[in-house]
Amino acid sequence: MEVDYLFQIGENIFYPMQGVGIIKAIEEKEISGVKQQYYVINMVISNMEVMIPTDKILTSNIRPITDITALKYIINSFHYGESDGLLSWKQRYKVNMAKIKTGKIQECTEVVRDLMRMKKEKPLIASEKKMLDSAHEFLISELRLIKGITENQINSFC
Repeated sequence: MEVDYLFQIGENIFYPMQGVGIIKAIEEKEISGVKQQYYVINMVISNMEVMIPTDKILTSNIRPITDITALKYIINSFHYGESDGLLSWKQRYKVNMAKIKTGKIQECTEVVRDLMRMKKEKPLIASEKKMLDSAHEFLISELRLIKGITENQINSFC
């Protein structure tokens, strides 16, 4: 019996709050007496292996790597999009964390853009600096895997 999986072995994916990963295998494991199929994912940034049940993959917000067609909009939004500078740091942190958790490249790009703009005006507090570093690393790691992107386009996010 052949099963149709959302992702295939060897495919690059993006996992929110973890970054880019590669589907290493699809394996059946028995955990607590229950047999299930799992995606085995090697996470690039943390060099960690993650196992996610195949039936939970849709609710995990794991997605394929963004393609080159979305990149033009993302670059434009990064350079010309509006930032909301009226939020307190607590509100801003909460909004930015929610954006990162969605796993959407556009949301992550907005976090990087807004925090980089703030950093130019004044030093970021420690938690926002850490958030910027993580979000930027997630963004750059995904951009490097988009087919057709140039190094100049990637560097425009730095």
